[in-house]
Amino acid sequence: MISYRHHIVSLVAVFLALAVGVALGGGPLSDLGRDDKPVSAPTTQKRQVTPAAAYGDAFATASAAALYANGLRDRAVSLVTMPGADADTVSALGAQVEEAGGIIAGTYDVQPALTDDHEKSLVDTLGSQLAEQLGAGAVSGDVSTYVRIGQLLGLAVSGGADLPSSEALTVRQGLAGAELLTSPEDAVRAPAVLVVLGDDTNPAILSGMVTGLADKATGVVVAGSAAGLADLRAESDAGKAATVDGVDDPLGQVTAVLAVIRSFSVQGGSFGASGSDGAVPIP
Repeated sequence: MISYRHHIVSLVAVFLALAVGVALGGGPLSDLGRDDKPVSAPTTQKRQVTPAAAYGDAFATASAAALYANGLRDRAVSLVTMPGADADTVSALGAQVEEAGGIIAGTYDVQPALTDDHEKSLVDTLGSQLAEQLGAGAVSGDVSTYVRIGQLLGLAVSGGADLPSSEALTVRQGLAGAELLTSPEDAVRAPAVLVVLGDDTNPAILSGMVTGLADKATGVVVAGSAAGLADLRAESDAGKAATVDGVDDPLGQVTAVLAVIRSFSVQGGSFGASGSDGAVPIP
């Protein structure tokens, strides 16, 4: 028998498909074959909110608690924001984590220098120094610069690794001192990590960081736009991290938190309007 919860998830998927279809019908695809239509300048506006899309978002918001089923009760989640991450989206995701019964252990802001190609020497040097300071076994020896820094980030923000809190604090202080990461003073590590993308990040850098982070955390979910996730989704090395697109809207935000719930038992997966594993993950 199909459960009520599965029925709700199926409905969310239908509304998501409908919303995406309507948006495409009124967007770039609607211009195909119309040579007489003037070409307009590109804009940076968010998607047009059609009645179908608005209804899908309202449905997701109203059904969120039932879908979550308190799946994050007494569980902590760390938020990691990449440069340019939208503050409203980050705040909304944090609120949805709490709606699912979870606790935001801390919000860690990756600084632009950490993802800047021109600062690779700094990232490499600091990563090597911190790895040596922590001792053998804390960080993999034969990994690239950004996989190593991702593992260090995982040690700093995640409780999924066997590392004393004092040493995790040392890593956070080292990253902060080099202006690569800002951390809350009262940060507590958490087994699950929700990464929120912002501006375009070099695909190789993002893939390396996510791969390293996933090596140290119990579960990692990367949330962003379909375009921002395209290269990461193509990287098999980042397969331990789940991805969710469309998180600037409530439907995507609810989907992201469902992926976080799922990450405690199942890692990986690609979800959202462009997800290859379906619209909505079922925890």
